[in-house]
Amino acid sequence: MIGADADVQCSAAGCPAAAAWRVNWRNPRIHTADRVKVWLACDAHRDTLRDYLATRGFPVLVTALDAPADLVPDAAS
Repeated sequence: MIGADADVQCSAAGCPAAAAWRVNWRNPRIHTADRVKVWLACDAHRDTLRDYLATRGFPVLVTALDAPADLVPDAAS
């Protein structure tokens, strides 16, 4: 789990910015809705990371950094 004291960095390649968002996702071909994978994103990369996953058909749910998701349903966008 991402703690408040943790130094969290954006997951975008080469981005040194602090993360402000959780891009919660899963691969529906191999994971059930309760299996949540997380990429962290800064404001500048939030949409880029979300769109990268969504164009591959992965359900995606973007939440604030301090709001973890328990599941990512198929209808999430």
